[in-house]
Amino acid sequence: MSGRPLLDPALAPIEVVDLDLPAAGAAPRLRRAGGDEPASPTGSVLALVRSAGRPIGMVQADLGPSGAGDPAAALAELAHRQLAAELADPAAPAPRPTEQPLVTVVIATRERPQLLARCLESLAAQRYPRFETVVVDNAPATDATRDLVKERFGDTVRYVREPLRGLASAHNAGVAAALGEITAFTDDDVVIDAGWIEALVAGFADPAVGCVTGLILPAALHTATQVLLEAHGGFGKGFRARRFQADRPPADQPLFPFTAGRLGSGANMAFRTGVLRELGGFDAAVGTGTPAKGGDDLLSFFRAVVHGHALLYQPEALVWHHHRDRAEDLDAQAFGYGAGLGAYLAAAVANEPRMLPALLRRVPGGVRHAIAHTGADATPADWPARLIRLQRRGMLYGPIGYLRSRRIVRKAQRDVR
Repeated sequence: MSGRPLLDPALAPIEVVDLDLPAAGAAPRLRRAGGDEPASPTGSVLALVRSAGRPIGMVQADLGPSGAGDPAAALAELAHRQLAAELADPAAPAPRPTEQPLVTVVIATRERPQLLARCLESLAAQRYPRFETVVVDNAPATDATRDLVKERFGDTVRYVREPLRGLASAHNAGVAAALGEITAFTDDDVVIDAGWIEALVAGFADPAVGCVTGLILPAALHTATQVLLEAHGGFGKGFRARRFQADRPPADQPLFPFTAGRLGSGANMAFRTGVLRELGGFDAAVGTGTPAKGGDDLLSFFRAVVHGHALLYQPEALVWHHHRDRAEDLDAQAFGYGAGLGAYLAAAVANEPRMLPALLRRVPGGVRHAIAHTGADATPADWPARLIRLQRRGMLYGPIGYLRSRRIVRKAQRDVR
């Protein structure tokens, strides 16, 4: 067995597991990713490593055929070798919340009732006691989502229908319905860790924090497409908590605060509800489901930071994401990555015109950075040249998509009046 620092699509399928290294003397616990069922993996394996429940890193291994040994012990030995520094000098765990404000969890969805059901089932296992759930059905074509919520989750989940298509519009409908002091957002294609809400709430203990984001890991790597997407960068932002604020720019992000993608992702984010409402909610002209293709989460992080709120990345707030698994999805995903980035930058200027001089000062370095790292720090071998070209085309298209989407939103708003 050997550890592997990089994911290789040729190794698919790769089983994803959750390894908890408890206090000295106790046996390691190995579970399937996103669940509580015991795991006995063979072959290629990617393991999240926790120290007494707290995520500290990942290890990859080839465990060989069935019956070749104890997989939990083998992965634990590998983790102690590869993550020795993290185990010897662990980051301070997130403090348990001293108060328990009401949290509204918003899940936007469209015609994916099976995925939504899995997500809602994982949400029901949260340790945090005070939360409500709002499902926003975005421009539905059928009653499948409404029927699912009513028949299986009607006592615990509120259903909201949003006719204007787009993820940001759906999120705005969720914010309008929210009763909680904190509003958390996730997607229907994730499985939620039992400590997710608790870790998000802990991040808001500091009153200067207006937004908390969390760790997103792959729930499954069954296909080469899923491995390729994760190898390209996935959604993970690391295993150390980080704080971002406008008056303390991070030294490793010279384009800050425009590098909003480094701060988190929309499948795992939470805001003080009052902060979102003060900002006017999300820009409905960006996001999945609009001509802009994406960028709504990036814009929300950017606007929160430039309006003086701190953003905290909290890796203990963990969700498991089910990546797209079909090869034919790659082109759309690559173009969408680039388009969302281009649309976000256009929307940043449109929403915060005072930031235009700062953006222009960063344009030369930003262009170089975008060309070299379109979407993630991947080499051409990790992310084929065809997909890199699609991402760059998407970046050029993004501002056009945003303008088209603005016209659609304005027309819809006039029609409502």
